[in-house]
Amino acid sequence: MNTTMLSLAYGLNIRGAVESEYEKVLHPDSLRFLLRLHQHFDAERRQLLVERKERLAAWRSGEQTLGFLSDTKVIREKDWKAATLPEEIADRRVEITGPVDRKMIINALNSGANVFMADLEDSNSPTWTNLMEGQLNLFDAVRRTIEFHDSEKDKTYSLNEDPAVLFVRPRGLHLDEVHLQYEEHSFSASLVDFGLFFYNNARYLVEKGSAPYFYLPKLEHWKEARWWDRVFRFAQDYLGIPQGTVKATVLIETLPGCFQADEIIHALRDHSAGLNCGRWDYIFSYIKCTNYLTPDRDLVTMTTPFMKAYTEYVVSVCHRRGVHAMGGMAAQIPIKSDPEADSIAREKVRADKTREVKLGHDGTWVAHPGLVSLAREVFDQYMKTPNQISKQVLAFPDAEDLARPAEGNITFGGIRKNVEVTLQYFSAWLSGQGAAAIHHLMEDAATAEISRTQLWQWVHKRAMTAEGHSVTLDWIKEIIQAEASALKDGRMPETWVPYLEDAALLLEKLVAAEELPDFFTTIAYPTLNKLHDVQ
Repeated sequence: MNTTMLSLAYGLNIRGAVESEYEKVLHPDSLRFLLRLHQHFDAERRQLLVERKERLAAWRSGEQTLGFLSDTKVIREKDWKAATLPEEIADRRVEITGPVDRKMIINALNSGANVFMADLEDSNSPTWTNLMEGQLNLFDAVRRTIEFHDSEKDKTYSLNEDPAVLFVRPRGLHLDEVHLQYEEHSFSASLVDFGLFFYNNARYLVEKGSAPYFYLPKLEHWKEARWWDRVFRFAQDYLGIPQGTVKATVLIETLPGCFQADEIIHALRDHSAGLNCGRWDYIFSYIKCTNYLTPDRDLVTMTTPFMKAYTEYVVSVCHRRGVHAMGGMAAQIPIKSDPEADSIAREKVRADKTREVKLGHDGTWVAHPGLVSLAREVFDQYMKTPNQISKQVLAFPDAEDLARPAEGNITFGGIRKNVEVTLQYFSAWLSGQGAAAIHHLMEDAATAEISRTQLWQWVHKRAMTAEGHSVTLDWIKEIIQAEASALKDGRMPETWVPYLEDAALLLEKLVAAEELPDFFTTIAYPTLNKLHDVQ
């Protein structure tokens, strides 16, 4: 039965073009599996999203106080451990992350990192083509048959003999996948990304002595972790794979999620591979969930008190529960054209990774293959064992520690930089590129979220700059137009320029919104699909 016949038989509507090569991953059996996931789990997902909005509204109005949950206190205080980690992923000292395009996958797996996290979320613009080609690329990577020929360089890329272990990050629970629908409801993007990879690759990985490994983004509540646990159990039963085979690392990248770190591991305890400090989304979540003004983006660092408390707490929780505490992303990329600037960037990465390993992290992230050796050097110097889970870090912050106001100024330079970087990133994202090198940093959706959210916050809280200028909507609109005009004059890649006007309109809409929009990706998704021809 082909995909068209299956669509008719099961009431599925495939709105994206099904090219012949896509049928290697999008075929009757995988579609049937996606349908089963949708029928079993989508209604609960939608209810979890309703509860997210209700909690956020209560925090913003002051009806509730954000903090540790009283009804799960016993989980935090009781002595328990998650399931034993597989030997294959005991040592995760250096992980590289990036989108799922073919060349990136090969270079990342060959980079010398322990793990490559293939990202279908923040560094991937979710066009139908990107998603289907990404699944094809992962299919070939799992089987180590993946190759890429660069016609300009006349060079063919393929995997070496000892590639990194593959983890896959599906999109968050808040996102729909409009290219697949059932009874007029779009499928969950989380279930599509997870389901296609799992169905097409899990058995093969297990037969080869490995397992399907995942990163789970943007969880805000332990019930969302429990939802994923149920998805894993259903999927393993469906393919006849032993329970506990799947392992997943949860990104603690929301302020509510940090308060429930213990509970999240507990909900996934048979499938947990620890937690990760997703620093960029965490700052974004902090802005959304508190009423505190934040200073210029560059002033909110890992040594800022609320960020320091967060990382210490995540390490403390993970090591008490016997799982990895992974460090955050070094967004810097090598600067080949400027040795002095490159040296400064590398020292920033070295300092960041030294701080992480001394704190107790069991591994760290980089965004570029050129930084793998530097990160490895730091962790090799201070971590002589595969991990340091046995190192107990006693951190018991209170709610004030985790949500303490950040100090620093709001400046005209910070505002302009936020506008300019966001315009560039939105243009890249709308063009179909989810990871964008801007000012020698690898920007993705999470970093863009910080910039645009700060602009909204500064306008709606009537902030004053250090120079004495009141931040108004009209002023921000003037800056948006001025920066957009300047960017047209060769200051960003030509492939992004056709999308700059849409990017400027999107940014103005987000800043002007009466209520802070949750995610720009949900607001911009219809525009992305219009630009890339949803059928």
